[in-house]
Amino acid sequence: MQTQLTRTLNTEASICLQCLVRLSKSTRLTRRRILHQASIRSSATASGALFTRDYFFANGSNGSALTHDKSLLLSSYRAQHESPAGAAKKGLVKTPSAQLDVPKTAIGDTTRNDPLQPELPHRRRKRLKDCQSSSVTASDIIPPDASSRLSTISTTLPPSSLRRLFSLYLSLSKPRLSFLIVLTTAAAYSLYPVPAVLLPQATTSPSLSTLTLVFLTSGTALCSASANALNMIMEPEHDAKMSRTRNRPLVRGYIGRRGALVFASVAGIVGVGSLYYGVNPTVSFLGGLNIFLYAGVYTPLKRISVLNTWVGAVVGGIPPLMGWAAAAGQTATGSGGWQELLLSEQSIGGWLLATFLYAWQFPHFNALSWTIRDEYKYAGYRMLAWVNPRMNGRVAFRYALLSFPICGALWWFGITDQGFLLTSSVVNAWIVREAWKFWRKDGYKGSARGLFWAGVWHLPVVMVLAMAHKKALWEGVWQRLNGESLEEDMWIDDEEAVGLQEQHAPRPLALVVT
Repeated sequence: MQTQLTRTLNTEASICLQCLVRLSKSTRLTRRRILHQASIRSSATASGALFTRDYFFANGSNGSALTHDKSLLLSSYRAQHESPAGAAKKGLVKTPSAQLDVPKTAIGDTTRNDPLQPELPHRRRKRLKDCQSSSVTASDIIPPDASSRLSTISTTLPPSSLRRLFSLYLSLSKPRLSFLIVLTTAAAYSLYPVPAVLLPQATTSPSLSTLTLVFLTSGTALCSASANALNMIMEPEHDAKMSRTRNRPLVRGYIGRRGALVFASVAGIVGVGSLYYGVNPTVSFLGGLNIFLYAGVYTPLKRISVLNTWVGAVVGGIPPLMGWAAAAGQTATGSGGWQELLLSEQSIGGWLLATFLYAWQFPHFNALSWTIRDEYKYAGYRMLAWVNPRMNGRVAFRYALLSFPICGALWWFGITDQGFLLTSSVVNAWIVREAWKFWRKDGYKGSARGLFWAGVWHLPVVMVLAMAHKKALWEGVWQRLNGESLEEDMWIDDEEAVGLQEQHAPRPLALVVT
């Protein structure tokens, strides 16, 4: 309007004072009316995005959309009176229809352009969380797995030495994981309650066959090595995208796929065969089933659905069931089929140990996957750590809580003594505490690393405690230390056994002669 007034003054050479006052009043009223219309238009334009998803979730400032400052009103007025080409050059309109350009301070934008505007509490929390997630500390880094470390060590050995070849093929088996699997299998074998007839007091032979234990552990280790090698064969290009697995032998090219396939095939055949001939067919079937589930179901499912974690937990729960079935096969009174070894009343201990291994894997693996969640996402693996981080922490905490009732059930069904309730509760409280911190802190501040190492130590410690607190183990030791004789009790048990046999023995039919 000042430009129009100046132009009028320039065109008119002389003007009276009364006309000048009247002209200035008219221009002031026109400007006020135009500004009022522009404010209404801008409010109507902003109200279109007022009740959107961003309004309810971002809770943007409504005042910024309804009451514009003086500069915005003047810019809208200029945009309406200038030509479309000139307004487009200045960036005030986006289309030839001279629409109002909404700045970044509009509703739904979380960028803070005005430092004087107070920051909302929920936006401040989100900004601090994003800053915290972007800074990864040394305590959040998990070291590479044993396969990568062995593969790296093998490069320092002579190329044609047997030590280098042994290290490379050993790295295919994931030795640390295979050791935990063998440990759980042997622990379940030793926890099986031996019948009174096979106790060392009644016979000079051991309670359970040592040779069977050798076949069981060696066959389980070979089956685990076969499954892990097949897993590496199927995904070397994806392992190369992750820092924890990029040094594996197949990724680095130290071993070809053909050599790894031969190793996996030989290990699988020998492992399943040793379980079949040295233990029993049921354990052999479980060993072969584990290879199929891990390599044929779990490995391809990792790139399809987050349910792969649950399938992998089933794979980890089978080895203790194998150890229990191996011990039950030596004391079977029937045909020794899979129904008697896995579905009888005496098989409850094996299923409890399998459930414990199933539940243990969630807090351990969820903590591990959280530390490398971005790499899992980049490699294309569907993991809860990046698909649903909050659910990832909840699942870890819930399954960690299951360790208490499972350990209590082992005592309730006579697998362990009462002391196991106290000692196992201390270790279980440790992993539950770390799982709670992992859930509440969303994996930050070292909570993921704390839960990971708690899971690493939790499993072997609980297994050792269960073997140390086996039912009636310390009672016999205490009686020997006190010099108490068990022969009287043995004779009483033998007499009771003979009496039971006479009661259940079939009676001959009496012939009545008439």
